[in-house]
Amino acid sequence: MAYGELIVEKALPYSGVDEKPITGYYNIMEKSGRDRDSSSFQLTRRDFLKLCGTGFCALSLSCLLGWPKLTQAQIVKKGFVNTKLSPYFTPLDKKEIRCELCPRHCRVPRGKRGYCGVRENRGGKYYSLVYGNPCAFNLDPIEKKPLFHVLPSTASLSIATVGCNFHCKFCQNWEISQSSPEDVYSYDVPPEMVVQKAREMGAHSVAYTYAEPTIFIEYMLDTAMLVRKAGLLNVMHSNGFINREPLEHLCAVLDAANIDLKSYTETFYRELCSGHLNPVLETLKTLRREGVHLEITNLVIPTQNDDMSMVGDMCRWIREELGEDTPIHFARFYPLYKLKTLPPTPVATLEKARKVARDAGLNYVYIGNVPGHEGENTICPRCGKMIVRRAGYMVGEINVQGGMCTYCGKPIPGIWA
Repeated sequence: MAYGELIVEKALPYSGVDEKPITGYYNIMEKSGRDRDSSSFQLTRRDFLKLCGTGFCALSLSCLLGWPKLTQAQIVKKGFVNTKLSPYFTPLDKKEIRCELCPRHCRVPRGKRGYCGVRENRGGKYYSLVYGNPCAFNLDPIEKKPLFHVLPSTASLSIATVGCNFHCKFCQNWEISQSSPEDVYSYDVPPEMVVQKAREMGAHSVAYTYAEPTIFIEYMLDTAMLVRKAGLLNVMHSNGFINREPLEHLCAVLDAANIDLKSYTETFYRELCSGHLNPVLETLKTLRREGVHLEITNLVIPTQNDDMSMVGDMCRWIREELGEDTPIHFARFYPLYKLKTLPPTPVATLEKARKVARDAGLNYVYIGNVPGHEGENTICPRCGKMIVRRAGYMVGEINVQGGMCTYCGKPIPGIWA
């Protein structure tokens, strides 16, 4: 489905925000807080905790990336840019190009950037500006992606660069997704180092996540090939807004993906994400067809996408097009970014969505962002027994062996070993 070209007339404005919340077990991109006027400085409890966390992250960084062994060029730097020529563009007249990575098909004049802010036309050729310079590099539990049917209780080395091809008003990582390479602190971490650190830290997978990984596809592809050679898994959490050809290139090296199906209406995508629904649906079908393990996240936002009739329609589409065994996570919304006036999602609403999804015929329906809720557990759809017990990111018992329920022998979709 064509949506027309986005013609970039001038460089896009950026938020100028250069802080990133602490995430995961280890974080190597946290920097000190913004400059403050010392005469009016007051240390709040939140600031105190941030400072304590920053110190912890700095210590973790030295372990994760081995700072004493790094050259000065590899230390965190603001505005650090690595470039690589992208294969995903078509040259046009007057040294303009058309980007072929996502359905926006940005038409970019010489010297300008596309909508995502991390791809630039230099002399009629299109370059990625974020190759090998992640701003987030964390060791996370795989459950955080969330991927509940992929190697439970293992760690995933998780990376992200700045930039996104959506502008979601509820983005929880807006400090990096809506920034430019010049705005943030990044690291020189080539694909070889990602693999090296993943193995050193005992990660079972590498996750491309946090903001939108498809906008650093060149980095992801080169890294993923090395990750696979090392015997580790490649997993991705994405908005799914990508054209078929680059997606198929990713499918060749991806083991699992969690795709945000943010709503089941075009209006929601257009007004709250500056995007479109149909390309995301096509991505989901492509991932299923190509044999990539697929899970879905739906962030339930009060008054925006919590109509249960719409949820039912979405779940029936998932069952018919992707299969009844496709796991879906209904995640709780918390006020963030440009939707701070809305309340958190009532747990009762998530429970209603879970019931609607089950009634629609989906077998693996989860509730997210509510630690300790029974909706975090995996239940065998045949015998009804709990086969994976979870509390937040912590995993208790696992009763899956050889990809089957240990109680009744039913095959459970996913990657279990």
